[in-house]
Amino acid sequence: MRVYLASPFFNEKEMEPLKEAEQILEAKGLDVFSPRKNQMDHLEEGSRHWSIATFINDKKFIDWAEIVVGVYHGNYSDSGTAFELGYAYGTNKPFIAVHVGEDSNLMVHEGAHANVTLEELREYDFEAMPSSFYQGEMF
Repeated sequence: MRVYLASPFFNEKEMEPLKEAEQILEAKGLDVFSPRKNQMDHLEEGSRHWSIATFINDKKFIDWAEIVVGVYHGNYSDSGTAFELGYAYGTNKPFIAVHVGEDSNLMVHEGAHANVTLEELREYDFEAMPSSFYQGEMF
């Protein structure tokens, strides 16, 4: 199964659960595209060319994926991650929200096919694709 892994990776707090999710998904034998590992290193970060190329590449791989998994840090999570999850939903692609924050925005957890923790992701069956609802603080 082809998986796009959406997540912020701007600081150590965000990197730790992302790296753990990458390891979990790869250990399951899934074909994972993680933007963290696929940066436009040949372009000047922050330039217009870099911005366009990154957007086009990430969108291309969301389209390529059969499912999107998002490491979600709660209601005030990264706007890029929220966009990727919304785009997946809008194109009828299921996404799994991996909750690592203290709360959730209803637009994310209600749009998710499944809502899990990192520990639950370890046991998640990507063939059966069970759905689950978010239970916790929400906005």
